[in-house]
Amino acid sequence: MLRNGIIFAAICLLPAIASAQARGPWELTLGGTGANSSRFDGMTAAVEGSIGYFFTDMLEVSVRQNLTFTDIGPKQLNGATRVALDLHFPLGDQGQFVPFIGANGGYVYGDSVNDTWELAPEGGIKVFISNTSFIFGTIEYEWFLNRHSHQSVAFHEGTINYTVGIGARV
Repeated sequence: MLRNGIIFAAICLLPAIASAQARGPWELTLGGTGANSSRFDGMTAAVEGSIGYFFTDMLEVSVRQNLTFTDIGPKQLNGATRVALDLHFPLGDQGQFVPFIGANGGYVYGDSVNDTWELAPEGGIKVFISNTSFIFGTIEYEWFLNRHSHQSVAFHEGTINYTVGIGARV
C-alpha cells in the first residue's frame, strides 16, 4: 500500500519536476501527418524529426529529416534532409510562447520528386506546456533549385509545407 502511494505521488510530481528544470541548449522535435482516400483504400503518411542547438536563447541551428510514404496510386517514398537557422522571440512571463522566423536549405529526394536542392523561408510558434516541453507549428515555402539544359540554377514553383508536433529542450 505504501509502495503504491509513493508511486502515485511520484507520478503526480513528475510535471512539477520537469517544469523545474532549466531549458538546455539542445532541442528535439517530432511531428507527423496522415491522410487517406474517402474509401480508405490508400493512405499518405509523413514524419519529421529534428535535432537543434541554441547558441543563444534566440538563435538556433537544426538538422531536420522528413519522410513521406504514399500508397495512393503507385507506392512512393520521398525524403528531405535540411539544415535550418531560426531566430526565436520568447514572449510571456517565462517565455511560454515563442514565435520564430528563419530559413532552411537541403536536399529533396525520392520516387515522385526530381532529386534536387531546396531553399525555404519559414516561420512558426512553440507553445511551452512545461518549462522544457512544447507543442509547435511551422509553415515554410520550399523552392526547388533544378538544373535546366543550360546548366544554370533556376527557382521553380515551390510547395507550402506545414508541420505540427511536439518537442523538448534538454
